[in-house]
Amino acid sequence: MIKLSILAVLATVLLSPMTSASLLADSTQTPTEVPDGNPPGKFLQRTDVRDFLDELSQSSGLDRNRLAGIMSRATYQQAVIDAISRPAERTLTWAQYRPIFLKQKRIDQGQEFMSEHAELLERARQTYGVPPAIITAIIGVETFYGRITGKYDVLDSLSTLGFDYPPRAEFFRKELGEFLILAENEGWDVHQRQGSYAGAMGVPQFISSSYQQYAVDFDNDGKRDLFNSIADVIGSVANYFSIHGWVEGAPVADRWEFDGAIPDAVSTLVQSSLSPAVTAQGVSALGFRSDKLQAGTADERLLSVMVLDGADGEEAWVGYQNFYVITRYNHSRLYAMAVLQLAQNIDSTLAQSDP
Repeated sequence: MIKLSILAVLATVLLSPMTSASLLADSTQTPTEVPDGNPPGKFLQRTDVRDFLDELSQSSGLDRNRLAGIMSRATYQQAVIDAISRPAERTLTWAQYRPIFLKQKRIDQGQEFMSEHAELLERARQTYGVPPAIITAIIGVETFYGRITGKYDVLDSLSTLGFDYPPRAEFFRKELGEFLILAENEGWDVHQRQGSYAGAMGVPQFISSSYQQYAVDFDNDGKRDLFNSIADVIGSVANYFSIHGWVEGAPVADRWEFDGAIPDAVSTLVQSSLSPAVTAQGVSALGFRSDKLQAGTADERLLSVMVLDGADGEEAWVGYQNFYVITRYNHSRLYAMAVLQLAQNIDSTLAQSDP
């Protein structure tokens, strides 16, 4: 049975690509005390902050005085520490998680989004090989098609977490550096960028390092704008999937049906790791049959087996390479399944062909 912390629900809106699993793993830790001489906030009074600025200036070429001026306006946010440190009150099963993202309103607005941006989505499919409904579903799950993009000042969030949240300080200091470099390269006012408490930004909720690596200028206006350009958002999500190994035309996942209870031999194939590790022969030997299996495991691609606690009991699923790619956006099987089923509900042809 696979369960996920309630914080994973927040992660689908508030966290960013490639960060949610590691953040959730540490989210129940209580931050240790900040070393003496480094009081929370008051960043420029701290030796660790000054050392960080020295190193960033040397490695990036950014002006040290300019960086100091930026950090002088950064503000410690206790709400950010509270948000990331809050222990999980309960766990969510697939039966509880699915209705959050499969509401009719999200489906209807996804169909409207696909219709409105059909030309851009088709160009992204032709360029990157990712189906329009999958791109749309990611945007729908992450920010409700751009309606909920975060209320926290990114500079404040990353400064607070980078220097006052020891369990993940190294990661967030790196992201702070990436954010400052990104802002310089993109011509941003760093004090005008808002996002999640973990620093995820824009309609697709990219963290700074992901923005640097995967954002594209899909409208060819000379800048990458994941806040205001739907073209750039669509192209960047598709590019993210392409770089992480999306296989064009291949299936995503298959339901493994049984007449009775799921056999123990099948349950033993479920692994804690999200990485595909099961062969086509392995599931075929246990009776799995699907006309998608050959396409899903071409070139000796592996697959994964999962058992989810659904509304009508346990559900067994086989996930192909493309299912794994969705989990690279957010490290959760439930997230990937919600994206897939939202996409299928948005586009009935996807439900029939399951590319």
